[in-house]
Amino acid sequence: MNESPLILIFDIGKTNKKLFLYNDRYEIIHQLDTRIPEISDEDGDPCEDLHSLTEWIRNSFNEIIKTNPAIKALNFSAYGASFVNINSNGQAATPLYNYLKPFPAKLHDEFYENYGGVEQFSLETASPDLGNLNSGLQLYRIKKQNPEAFEKIKHSLHLPQYISWLFTSKAYSDITSIGCHTALWNFQLNQYHRWVRQEGVIEKLADVFPSDKTRTIEKGKIVCGAGLHDSSAALIPYLASFTEPFILISTGTWCISLNPFNQTPLTFEELGSDCLCYLDYKGKSVKASRLFAGNEHENSVKQIADRFQLNPMFYREIRFDKEISNKLKTGKITDAVEAYYDFMIGLVNHQVESTNLVLKGSAVKDIFVDGGFSKNHVYMNLLANAYPDKKVWAATVAQSTALGAALAIHSEWNKKEIPSKLVDRILYKPEKEISKL
Repeated sequence: MNESPLILIFDIGKTNKKLFLYNDRYEIIHQLDTRIPEISDEDGDPCEDLHSLTEWIRNSFNEIIKTNPAIKALNFSAYGASFVNINSNGQAATPLYNYLKPFPAKLHDEFYENYGGVEQFSLETASPDLGNLNSGLQLYRIKKQNPEAFEKIKHSLHLPQYISWLFTSKAYSDITSIGCHTALWNFQLNQYHRWVRQEGVIEKLADVFPSDKTRTIEKGKIVCGAGLHDSSAALIPYLASFTEPFILISTGTWCISLNPFNQTPLTFEELGSDCLCYLDYKGKSVKASRLFAGNEHENSVKQIADRFQLNPMFYREIRFDKEISNKLKTGKITDAVEAYYDFMIGLVNHQVESTNLVLKGSAVKDIFVDGGFSKNHVYMNLLANAYPDKKVWAATVAQSTALGAALAIHSEWNKKEIPSKLVDRILYKPEKEISKL
C-alpha cells in the first residue's frame, strides 16, 4: 500500500521561522520552530542573518527528508519587502537589508523628482511612500550608494524566491512579491514601471514564474514551488473555501482589510488614507487598507489597567452588553469595563472607516475577521452592529500562510479535492448572542 503524499512548507517570518509537514488532507503532522538572532549590516542597522537562516533551512530539510520519504512537494511563504542579492557564484552580494532601515532623504527626493512625484508615482505603482518597505527602492539605493556591489548582483530575489532557489538552483520572480508595495510594478499598465528599466534594475530581476506551478528536485521525486509573499499566501485558504465576494480583516498589530473582489483603481484619496493594492497568486489586484489598531489596543488597555489598578489582561473576560454601550451615551465612565467599552467603540468606528475604503465598489456580503480581534467578544459584536446588512464572521485558519503556500500548488502534487472546511467560522449577529457554523 502506497503512503499518502506529504507536502513540506517553510514559513519564514521576521521573528519566527517555521517548518510544517502536511498530509494530503492538509492536516499538520509535524512542526518545527526556531528563532534566529539578527546581525548588523555595514551601517550598523539590524538585519536578517542570511547565512544562519540558509543553514537552518538546508539542515532542516535534510533531516526531515530522511524520515519522511512520502514528501512529494515543497513550497515557501516568507515576509515581503526583502531582497536577497546573489552574485554569479550564488553568494550574497549584499546583506539582506531590513525593510525598516532608514531610507536616505536625498535619494528619496531625487527618485520621486525623476519619476513623476510622490502622488503620481504611488498611484501608478499602488505603493504608498514607505522608504525601504518599497523593496524596489532598496535596489535603487544600492545602485546609487554602492555601485560596485550593484554590479556584482546577478539576481535580486525576494526572500520566498531565494529559498526556492536554494533547492532548485533556478532564479525566479513571483507576482505576489512583486505586487506588494514594492514600487516595481505599474498597476495601470500591468508591467514593470519604467524606472525599473531606466535604472537597469530590470537586469537583476529574474523571469516571473507562476505561483501555482512547480519545478522538480531530488531527481524528480519532489515538486517545488517558487514561494509566495506571506500576505498573499494567507488569503488563499479563504479564496479556496468561498466563491461569493468577501472581505478579510486580518487583525494583529496592524488590522488589514483585504478585498480580493475590488479591482477598482486606487485614488489619491485612498492612498492618503493608507490604502494600497497588491497582486494575488493568480495575478489579480487585491485592494487593501490598514489600521494600527492592535498597537492602539495594547497601549489603551495598559492605560485603563493602570488607572483602575487591574491586570492588563482584564479585558479578556469582558462579554458584549449593549446596555453598557447605551449607558456610555450619557458620557459617564465609572469603571474599567465602561472605559474599555468607550475605547472599543471608537476603535471599531475607525475600523469601519478603514474597511469601508475597500468595501465600496464590490458586492461583498461576508466579512471575515481572523487574528487576535476575532476572539474579542466586544470587538466582534460592535463590528456586527456596524454592518447589519453583512454577515460578520470570526474566522480561524490554523497557520494560514503555510496552508496557503501548500494550497497554491495543490494540483501539482495532490490528487484529492481541497477539503471543504478549511476555515472555522462563528457568525456574529447584531445585538444577539453568537451562533456557530
